[in-house]
Formats: sequence, structure tokens, C-alpha cells
Amino acid sequence: MNVQPDLEFIKYIKGAGGDTLKKCYQCATCSVICPLSKDGKPFPRKEMIWAQWGLKDTLVTDPDIFLCHQCGDCSAYCPRGAKPGDVLGAIRAYAYTFYGWPSGLAKLATSAKNLPILIGIPALVIFVMWLLSGAMHIPTKEHFATHGYQQFFGTWGFKWYAKNIFFIVLFMVPAAGLAVLSTFMGVRKLWRSMSEKAGVNSSFRPSVMQFVTDFLWPSLVEIVKHSRFRECKVNIDRVKGHLPMMLAFIGLFIVTCWSLLKNDVLGLFWPSLHGPLSIYDPIKIMANISAVALIYGAFVLWTNRSKMESEGLSTRTFYNWFLIWEVMAVGVTGFAAEVLRWLGIPTVGYIVYFLHLVAVMMLFMYMPYTKFAHIVYRTTAMAFEKYRESPFAKN
Repeated sequence: MNVQPDLEFIKYIKGAGGDTLKKCYQCATCSVICPLSKDGKPFPRKEMIWAQWGLKDTLVTDPDIFLCHQCGDCSAYCPRGAKPGDVLGAIRAYAYTFYGWPSGLAKLATSAKNLPILIGIPALVIFVMWLLSGAMHIPTKEHFATHGYQQFFGTWGFKWYAKNIFFIVLFMVPAAGLAVLSTFMGVRKLWRSMSEKAGVNSSFRPSVMQFVTDFLWPSLVEIVKHSRFRECKVNIDRVKGHLPMMLAFIGLFIVTCWSLLKNDVLGLFWPSLHGPLSIYDPIKIMANISAVALIYGAFVLWTNRSKMESEGLSTRTFYNWFLIWEVMAVGVTGFAAEVLRWLGIPTVGYIVYFLHLVAVMMLFMYMPYTKFAHIVYRTTAMAFEKYRESPFAKN
């Protein structure tokens, strides 16, 4: 067998948290412990040797690296302290950069030294938009009590489209669109690479409806239930963080959709619907519960990761912490902005709301290149896992 190692890839893995890689001596303890390991597929033993050999192209097309949810069992039981969980996390971090587009932005999101730029880009964009809107001033307490942040970018006489929404759309939609496009291109490339590696016959394909019902939907249900997370032994507490965070994002998505419908569609015909929601409104209650769940989930993951690092079960990396920081920033600034509106403090409220917009834009922009991307890539790998065992892949 002629092995062509990618030395730069090995260097990246060691620098991204997989610095214990060379301690592995293929004892297979990790494969015995891991519930994902199967006969003929000794996971993550085979990935560890591939990483030691620098087989980048083999690893980034391996669906098993995305199926791993880093429960920590393999690292806890490894007799050599090789920390396979951290190595796999480093491989995934590389894969998100490998599949990310544009490549310059993907590489920017890989290092803590770039954090000022990562924050500065959306902060500058939103600041310029606020300046151009002509509304860069702090409102009175009375105006703040009536409108909240719904006139942050000002207002105009054209009732069919609010000025505030117009300016928010100007920067949020491109940021989200970039994330969607980058994710689509990455997932398509990953699926083709996995299919080619697995020798899947592409001449016999399921319909879109068959693919959704037989492969995609069951994968989504499994993710929502956190079924595989519950198989963890060492790091079972991660369920307490991931689950409320996931439900919080679903709740906040519903709240955002209703807010847009209420203010910018129904509000055109019933002006009384304009303005912030009452604290007793069911949607507002859902929003506040979701915000608390988001902060709680991020806090659990924060403390859990800190504990694992202090016990030597995990290595501290920018890749592992960036998403936790981002989610915490979104939750804390959003909830704080709401509290400041209740207290009637517009000066601090507007500053915190500005920071909230920055945090949300960062979450959108950098989603395909951070740990958040695991949601999409893991779903894709789970669907492929089911697909490659089906008659469609074997005919």
C-alpha cells in the first residue's frame, strides 16, 4: 500500500486539539467502547490510524467522523490518553474548513487570533447601516416604552414596508444567504465524495419524496430525540445542554416568524398590532422561555466543557469554544435588551440591542465554518448511513 501523507493536515489536527494523536497504538479500546463501532468498521480506531498516516482525503469523505457526537467515552477509557474524541473533533473542524465557501472566510473562522476581525466585520456593517438610516440616536423613555426596538433604524411614511425591517434585511438576509449557499455547496460536495468512496450506484435514485421520508426525516427525528447522545456514559450531561438549546432555537424561529407576520403583514391592515408584544402574550412567553433555555443550554455546555478540560478529558480549542461564546452572546444580549426595555432604560438598551444584532449576524455568517455546521453535516451523514444500506445504493 502506497501511503501519501499530508503533513500539513497532520500539523493542523495536532494544532486544533488532536495533539495527542501520536499516543494511539491501535489497542482498539475506543472501538470496544464506542456504540457506533461495528464489525468490519472499527470506529474510531480506523480514523485514528488514518489521521496518523495523514490521509486527509480519506477522512474528509468518511461519514463516520460526522456521526460521532464526541460523547467522550473513548477518550475516558483510552489507556494511552490519545483522546480519540478530540482528534475526531479536530478532523471535523478541518472538514468544515475544507468544505466551506468562500475558503478565505472559512479559514478566518478557525483561529482565536482572528476573533477581532470576526466580530469587527458584522459590527462595522451594522454600524454603517445604522448611520445611513439616519436614526442613530437614543429615543426618549416614552418612545422607547411604546416602540421598543422596532424603530432602531428609524421610520418612514411608506406603510407597506417598515424602514426598520428594510435595514435589518439588508444585512441579515445576505449573511444568512451566504451561510445557506456555503452549506449547500459543502453538503453537495460531501455527499458526492461519500457516494464515490462507498461505490454507490448513482443510476438508481430515489425520488425527492422517497429520500425525505426514508432517509432524511428519520435522521431528523433521531437528532431531535437525541437518541445517540443518551448512549453516552462519561459525558451524558451534554444532553442537558444540547436539547434545551435546540428547542430554544426552534422556539425563537417561531417567534421571529410570528413577529414579522404580525408587524409587517397583519399590522398593515390592523395598526393596533404594531408595537412590542405584551409580556403576557403567549408568543412573548414562548420567546422569553426560549431565551432562558438558550442561555441555560449554553451555560451547561460551558460548565461541562470546562470540567472535561480541567480533568484532562478534553483539550481547550477555539473550535470548541467559539460556538458556545456565540450562542451565549445571542442569548444574553437578547434577554438583556428585553429586560432593559421593561425597565425603561433606552440608552443602555439600544447599545445592548446593537450588540445583539452583531451576535445574531455572526451566528448566521459563520455557521458553515463552526461547530454549528455539525447540525447539517451530521444530518447529511446520518441520512447517507441509511441510504448506503438501502436497495438504492446497492443496486
